[in-house]
Amino acid sequence: EFMRNPCVDAGLIPPLVQLLNCKDQEVLLQTGRALGNICYDSHTLQSQLINMGVIPTLVKLLGIHCQNAALTEMCLVAFGNLAELESSKEQFAYTNVAEELVKLFKKQIEHDKKEMIFEVLAPLAENDVIKLQLVEAGLVECLLEIVQKTVDSDKEEDVAELKTASDLMVLLLLGGKYNESMQKLFEGGKGSVFQRVLSWIPSNSHQLQLAGALAIANFARNDGNCIHMVDNGIVQKLMDLLDRHVEDGNVTVQHAALSALRNLAIPVVNKAKMLSAGVAEAVLKFLRSEMPPVQFKLLGTLRMLIDAQAEAAEQLGKNVKLVERLVEWCEAKDHAGVMGESNRLLSALIRHSKSKDVIRTIVQSGGIKHLVTMATSEHVIMQNEALVALALIAALELVTAEKDLENAQLVQILHRLLSDDRSAPEIKYNSMVLICALIGSGE
Repeated sequence: EFMRNPCVDAGLIPPLVQLLNCKDQEVLLQTGRALGNICYDSHTLQSQLINMGVIPTLVKLLGIHCQNAALTEMCLVAFGNLAELESSKEQFAYTNVAEELVKLFKKQIEHDKKEMIFEVLAPLAENDVIKLQLVEAGLVECLLEIVQKTVDSDKEEDVAELKTASDLMVLLLLGGKYNESMQKLFEGGKGSVFQRVLSWIPSNSHQLQLAGALAIANFARNDGNCIHMVDNGIVQKLMDLLDRHVEDGNVTVQHAALSALRNLAIPVVNKAKMLSAGVAEAVLKFLRSEMPPVQFKLLGTLRMLIDAQAEAAEQLGKNVKLVERLVEWCEAKDHAGVMGESNRLLSALIRHSKSKDVIRTIVQSGGIKHLVTMATSEHVIMQNEALVALALIAALELVTAEKDLENAQLVQILHRLLSDDRSAPEIKYNSMVLICALIGSGE
């Protein structure tokens, strides 16, 4: 380490970079190693190399000398170090690195070599342009083949390969702004890749179940895909998967399957179909979960399902066990996400059901004070949801809720909201609607 800076100060980097254009393979190898050692662990020096244009040169070398194992390895190590820098990804995107890496990958038999290429592919696949290039270069087919070969093996290296391949597959589906790589693989739900991923869900490998559910959650990022998948029976597969994990509770699989169901429930036409398929009941089995990530997805899924579904909102809102759990989670100070989602679901149960029974259940479970607190949230959307729910409470069941509203200092909070110049117009409007409903109370 103490020798690195003197090398840089002596001006060794530019002549070494020049030597990368040399034809002699032994010189290339030693040059690459020297540059790698000097720039090891230093983002500033690595950026300097990138600016000097080493990336296209190295990619070219990889193509020319793919028969030379030592040189190939040198290029891969360099890519692995450079690929973590954002600036490198833009440069990589202008080369044919995707094609070269996939070509190299197809030839590998040894586990260690595959691992090395994986370690370069993962950071590169985070870039949307390169992601699409990798898909077009046929990486997906390679990954599916690995999964098929390793799925039934207990050998340690096969298990590791299965995990890496399926994780990378999910990463390729995590589309950027236009989700191009994901849509390309979905092919309107007819794609062989989509079909293969579906077959992972009922598999016996937890790793594949997880990757399958995550892949579905990624495919479910636009309405068209969601509607197609629900019409083609994906919901039942996900519910069966959840059922297998109620008792032995693999948290990552639960979380992934719930994420997929939540995304599928976003399009309006899917809600009723999913409710009649029994999704709400399947999700409620996880109410006892002590895992915040699972709690968070469970709440989000229920909230999506009852949006504008009055009957379902009423049924769930009268479920005392559910409401009591929500009230408990509204106090989960350590988990802001769970706390926020519990509040939003409480409010949604009232807003979508407009039912006196639901309001009474929430009053009896001590939920009113949380809705009042929610009206002071820093998120306008949550404030608004709270005020609308409180206005319904005041209009439909004021006598029942009166005491709790008073104890939660609702009037003082409304004063604050109305006199605050920063309150959004809709907050002031809904505060006034609520005041009109409260005027019926002698208290």
